[in-house]
Amino acid sequence: MSGHDFIDALVIVVHEEGGYVDDARDPGGATNLGVTARTWMSWSGKPASETVMRGLTPGKVGPLYRAWYWDKVGGDALPVALALAVFDFAVNAGPAAAIRVLQGIVGAPVDGQCGQTTARAIDTYASRIGLAKLIDRFSAARRDFYRQRTEFPVFGKGWLARVDRIEGVALSWVG
Repeated sequence: MSGHDFIDALVIVVHEEGGYVDDARDPGGATNLGVTARTWMSWSGKPASETVMRGLTPGKVGPLYRAWYWDKVGGDALPVALALAVFDFAVNAGPAAAIRVLQGIVGAPVDGQCGQTTARAIDTYASRIGLAKLIDRFSAARRDFYRQRTEFPVFGKGWLARVDRIEGVALSWVG
């Protein structure tokens, strides 16, 4: 066990997401710490004005990240190094997409849900090839996912650099 946990992963992901942006080329619109205004309104049940969005902090978004991303990808049931990579992808592309990519790699039914069948397939696959190799393959599949996105010409360089950084941290957590 690496000694890392959700809080460590959250710190890294929030750092990767950065502060407030409202890029007209980004379909997510106004975003802070990786949380879009639409997501914040759904989570909080309140309007997400620019002032509210600019006022988000890691402490405010942490519970949302745990419930809507970490828990949905089964973060506590995954080896934490892999959980970091899957969690980061979930924040960026959605939990179902992140799990579908992982399921495709490990040979689990591709349904976007991280249940017991997927967990067993992950354990079997990682036991066979090693956790580091699984993280490498997941990161490569993530890069392929981004290259297929229509927004790749605008955001691709940043996405790929982010995958590289997350993969590096995840591999350092393997132990």
